[in-house]
Amino acid sequence: MAKVSVYNMEGNQVGEIELDDSVFGVKVNEHLVHMAVVNQLANKRQGTQSAKTRAEVRGGGKKPWRQKGTGHARQGSTRAPQWTGGGVVFAPKPRDYSFKMNRKEKAGALKSVLTSRVLENKLIVLDELKFDEIKTKKMQNVLNNLKVNKALVVLSEKNENVILSARNIPNVRTALTNTINVYDILKYNTMIVTKDAVKKIEEVYA
Repeated sequence: MAKVSVYNMEGNQVGEIELDDSVFGVKVNEHLVHMAVVNQLANKRQGTQSAKTRAEVRGGGKKPWRQKGTGHARQGSTRAPQWTGGGVVFAPKPRDYSFKMNRKEKAGALKSVLTSRVLENKLIVLDELKFDEIKTKKMQNVLNNLKVNKALVVLSEKNENVILSARNIPNVRTALTNTINVYDILKYNTMIVTKDAVKKIEEVYA
């Protein structure tokens, strides 16, 4: 089992924690990770874009000039794609971009990115993260103590003081253990996790 240092909010090491290899020590599957990112981005797409084909553009019913003898190339309609105001050749139409990944694939992708964070020393475990008031400055001080500027902060349970304290800090996002995803973990340079959150993640994915 991999051992990771545990820090307090002042940035001092206060111990170590052993990580479950079945979650934080798997073989990284880059294909699954890529598929999970594409899946998440595709599922976010509205798919409402639309343009008109030559059949849908108003007008253009009359042949602009006779077929032969004008010196021009033959034309059948002023709404053909090569004309200004004409239709689009392969016009985009509303469609659903989403696709499904099965549960094992999703879990495999998440374990892969969690493992990569451990291997790259980008996983920081905190003994606890609690504030007695909503104060952005306090959250910023914790990040400064840990020498982090772009982070995903994972909590074991909802803590309004922490969530609201981090909300206005650029490049910082909070998440609960049941809402973490591959895209967010890769998007932020560092993953800050509380000890309780680590246990919950291991319980769900081990």
